[in-house]
Amino acid sequence: MIPLVSVALPPKEILMPKLEEALYGGAPINEGEAVYKFEHKFISKFGLPTTSLSMSSGTAALHTALILAGVSADDEVITTSLTAEPTNLAIKFVGADPVFADVDLQSGNLSAKAIEASITDRTKAVIVVHYAGYPADIVRIRQICDKYDLVLIEDCAHALGAKVEGRSVGTFGDYAIFSFQAIKHFTTVDGGFLVCKHSDNFIRAKKVRWFGMEKGVARTKLDITEVGYKYNYQNVFAAIGLVQLDYISERLDAHIFNGKYFDRHFEKVIGLNFAKSPKNAEPSYWLYTLICEDALVATELEAYLNSSGISASKLHKLNHNHKVFDCALEMSETNDLYSRMLHIPCGWWVNEQERVRIVAAVCEGVKYAKSLQSPTV
Repeated sequence: MIPLVSVALPPKEILMPKLEEALYGGAPINEGEAVYKFEHKFISKFGLPTTSLSMSSGTAALHTALILAGVSADDEVITTSLTAEPTNLAIKFVGADPVFADVDLQSGNLSAKAIEASITDRTKAVIVVHYAGYPADIVRIRQICDKYDLVLIEDCAHALGAKVEGRSVGTFGDYAIFSFQAIKHFTTVDGGFLVCKHSDNFIRAKKVRWFGMEKGVARTKLDITEVGYKYNYQNVFAAIGLVQLDYISERLDAHIFNGKYFDRHFEKVIGLNFAKSPKNAEPSYWLYTLICEDALVATELEAYLNSSGISASKLHKLNHNHKVFDCALEMSETNDLYSRMLHIPCGWWVNEQERVRIVAAVCEGVKYAKSLQSPTV
């Protein structure tokens, strides 16, 4: 079975000595110098603001971003239903209400038009997910947020290495987050990263991630002025991350190569389309997203691929269908796309032979699914 996602780690002989040093070298295994070295290296690698910092998870980073943005009870945050649930649970963490806007049928990302139509006098922020590694129309969305004085938060958990106008995703919002969870492009077992565009919130972000206290200040001298959390990164994860950064370009290139390969081969398949970002964007293809002509083709193709040894799924449940979010909206565009979409593997683990196999199976599966719709002679 070709897996939909896979855990990427450096060679054992390279990683293990670094882990042993982190565990037994005498330095703290909690937050320390390795964390700060990792932060500097990650910021430099992806062209992020220096006012960025590591966190215990992507969810912790998103929760912190919402706190720094001043989002609280009675506020609304415009967001997408097509995402992993933590994106929207984080909005609940601060007591605000997620407002689900429809997606663009080309990309699966939030529609700029739908965002603008969803703004009310309670709207405080917009969370944009660059879903499956395909950048959203972030330039237009930035303009909308500026027009209505809204905080823009980019959820880049799926999109490390993706770019818009030559810039890394995560550099357009007031805040952005990345995830280092196990199956992402880049993992350190777990962890995340918070990008702060404005330097005046950087020290506050550090306090939020450590119980409201500033590291380096004696506990007998400081004064906690707001609630903080145990959201710190730690040296063992940082040791993994420092090694991982030496390999991440190769891995990202493999995802992108495979994604573009599929784009070329699926372009002329009748009854099949695939996700596309704006022309100024470069996806990093965490997953490859097929878009079928109808829900029946998607359902039959999913079954066909899985029976052929190729993992295929929708991956997530639409968030607005969870009772915790209590959504009464129709979400017509989102429901339509979701019924027709399907993710297939395109990561670093998919080799040349498997690429050819996947393309053949998809084409055969679409043909088979469409034959079921043909009237019986």
